[in-house]
Amino acid sequence: VGLITRRSQVQILSPQPKEIKDLHFVQVLFPFGAVPFFVPCVSTGPADSGAGTERLGKGGGLAGLHKDLWRCIMASLKKRGDAYYAQYYVNGKQKRVNLETKSLQIAKEKIRDIEKAFFRGDDLPLPTKTPLNEILEKYLFNLRARTKEKNVVKVVSYLRGTFGEASESLKIKNRKIAQKAAKRPAAGPDPRIEISYLEQLTTQQVSEFLSSTVRSKGISPRTVNHYRQNLVTLCNWAMREGGVKFPGDKNPGDNVGCYRVPKLAITFLRLHDIREQLDSLADRPALQAMVALYVYAGLRREEGVWLTPDDIEWDWGQNGAIWVRAKTVGADSWETKTKEDRIVPISRQLRAYLDRYQPAAGSTWLFPSPEGCRWDPDNLSASLRDANALNKLTWSCLDFRHTFGSQLAMKGESLLKISKLMGNSPEVCRKHYLVLMPESLMESVDFPSEKNDECAEPEPEYAPSAGQRPKLTLVVNRR
Repeated sequence: VGLITRRSQVQILSPQPKEIKDLHFVQVLFPFGAVPFFVPCVSTGPADSGAGTERLGKGGGLAGLHKDLWRCIMASLKKRGDAYYAQYYVNGKQKRVNLETKSLQIAKEKIRDIEKAFFRGDDLPLPTKTPLNEILEKYLFNLRARTKEKNVVKVVSYLRGTFGEASESLKIKNRKIAQKAAKRPAAGPDPRIEISYLEQLTTQQVSEFLSSTVRSKGISPRTVNHYRQNLVTLCNWAMREGGVKFPGDKNPGDNVGCYRVPKLAITFLRLHDIREQLDSLADRPALQAMVALYVYAGLRREEGVWLTPDDIEWDWGQNGAIWVRAKTVGADSWETKTKEDRIVPISRQLRAYLDRYQPAAGSTWLFPSPEGCRWDPDNLSASLRDANALNKLTWSCLDFRHTFGSQLAMKGESLLKISKLMGNSPEVCRKHYLVLMPESLMESVDFPSEKNDECAEPEPEYAPSAGQRPKLTLVVNRR
């Protein structure tokens, strides 16, 4: 690279060219500190042979630059109606892209960004145009390779509620079952986001869809937040792995705020409620043993149905222990919600119910269904709901799990112990059970008192009588 001292003097010393076919560029610097630029040149020999280099164009200017090179590195601005378009060439093919602006200055700035991207070899800073059905199929295909099918089914349900049956994977297999399973059918047509390409999605469309869904279906704030989060996750994956570029390179769902979820009071069973619940299932020993397991061990619903006889260690501790761990049985695999195994000691109350329970001989599961297979969690809840309806009881498996944490908190156990036994974080336990802990606030309402007399009245301030000199107090400054 040579230094320009006068216009007529240009020295080029052993350049390291950036090749584009038979063309390359030589960097030239001005002595007065201007920004360096690249002069297009053509080599008379191989790039690494040190042969001479000639500048293109008449008089050393850019006027004579080869037409194909101009097509590679330049973009032109076109106007049609009120919209501006960028026209450029990719692999010899002309491309014309809407710049999504009516402002000439913004259009020129976008043209400069395109040309800079050509020079640097970067991706073009323009929105892509990806058909919605294609990106949905790619996303769900990728999701099935990374997570469980039951999680994919939930995502499909939310995406179908957002875009309708926009792709093959979102089509309903059985409409009768789908209509029966709908918890809150819409009063009119279901609100949908109608777009052909994912890049057409805007923040306004996301906001209007969520508010329309709340008003037409009456869904809870927690559910509408699930709709928003699934949409944001789809767009994030599309931008990161799907080759999608939104206008401004921003996720259209990020600026839509979450709906405020009101705090719900947890429900749990008192000691007399526990006895009533277990006594009502005396004629169904298997279901009674499962309810005792949820109440006295605090297991989640799926953790109970996935227990096998090998998960019970009868010789550990005083009454044994339950090993809640990931497992593979046949073609099915399972792991806990937090993906961490844990051990829950068996209390003497639970041991009494487990000793009376006799599982089916040769069964793979500790609590098999009436058909001898593993319980489906929803079918278990339905069976418990039917049994409790006969005795006018309304408690569920989640209430039994909260009973375990609430009773331990009222007993005075630490939140750290409760969180380890339940497989939760201490923060979750603090949110649910801190208010029930007796040592937290019970002793905080007493005022400090005298050592000898706890009920002593506070001593009144000294007031000198008439004609009596006030007492002096010696103050020592110990600086």
